[in-house]
Amino acid sequence: MQDPRNITLAELLINHSTRIQPGEHLLIELFDAPESIGLALIDACRKAGGHPHIIVRNNRLTRALVTGAAADNIKTWGEYDADRMKKMDAYIGLRGSANVSEMSGIPDDEMKQYTRMYMKPVHFDVRVNETKWCVLRWPTPSMAQLAQMSTEAFEKFYFDVCTLDYKRMDRAAAALKARMEKTDKVHIKGPGDTDLTFSIKGIPAIPCCGELNIPDGECFTAPVRDSVNGIIHYNTPTLYNGITFENVRFEFKAGKIVKATADQNADKIDAILDTDEGARYVGEFAIGFNPYILDAMKDILFDEKIAGSLHFTPGRAYDEAPNGNDSEIHWDLVLIQRPEYGGGTITFDDKVIRKDGLFVVDDLTALNPDALKG
Repeated sequence: MQDPRNITLAELLINHSTRIQPGEHLLIELFDAPESIGLALIDACRKAGGHPHIIVRNNRLTRALVTGAAADNIKTWGEYDADRMKKMDAYIGLRGSANVSEMSGIPDDEMKQYTRMYMKPVHFDVRVNETKWCVLRWPTPSMAQLAQMSTEAFEKFYFDVCTLDYKRMDRAAAALKARMEKTDKVHIKGPGDTDLTFSIKGIPAIPCCGELNIPDGECFTAPVRDSVNGIIHYNTPTLYNGITFENVRFEFKAGKIVKATADQNADKIDAILDTDEGARYVGEFAIGFNPYILDAMKDILFDEKIAGSLHFTPGRAYDEAPNGNDSEIHWDLVLIQRPEYGGGTITFDDKVIRKDGLFVVDDLTALNPDALKG
């Protein structure tokens, strides 16, 4: 018997996130996720008049394919998956993981080859730009461990977070979009020595309320590429290519990261930031406001939506909010500004709009947790 929570989630993904229309082709990609959610998505897609297609992935097999692969192997794999993606109108990627560190330990040059020859042509070039898409996690015991919760408690948390009233959130986020698009100077202050300034003048702001990601709850733009100056000291752990980094600190000058440190795996940071020229410049600035996500769990699809957070992202800018920066990487790192994490402010053109994680101007208070929970 199908879990009714799967049905609710599948209907949200089909009818709200990807808005499947009659005759449209949907690619469903399951990574270490159970067949039950695949069946629910197929059923919901067919009810909407769409044509479902499905790929079942195993993360251990993916690791084996990437490790030791010749360039021609990855190139051909990328070409045929990109060709399939071009035939799709929509994409749902549901990513579970029996081991969140499955991709750790792969040599840097092999991971860069995989990113360049597979991820970029299939996902960055085609899926992101040519389909309606939504990417989400699947609750596994591995994820529950990261969240320091029992499997049952984490599953409840997951479905609460993923199936909240995203239409209400979307209405509330319209005011933040409008305010961001009128703003020139942004000033971030926070725990430690965080003191960062940059401009977002002339760059679109994009509210994310259950369409591209589930869970959702952010509004993103990008800094003017060369305008970033100062220091940001992230206070959440981050997982990149299976490697954990703690207490990451970046110093910027004229838009470029000129110094990067961390408490854990600091020797690997420069390898990431030296991937290409754009990796040391920032492609995204976003403000998070999902009322059910309060603490980091080293899963960026959750962590970047934390209530009272922001993320400031070295690497590629999104086409929807372009600042001219291109890179093979897009590394979201999160700073939480609620009081228990050290507090902090976001200032737009010399006016504080959020203090200690709560919006303090009248047009934005509908995005505070109590208001979004209803």
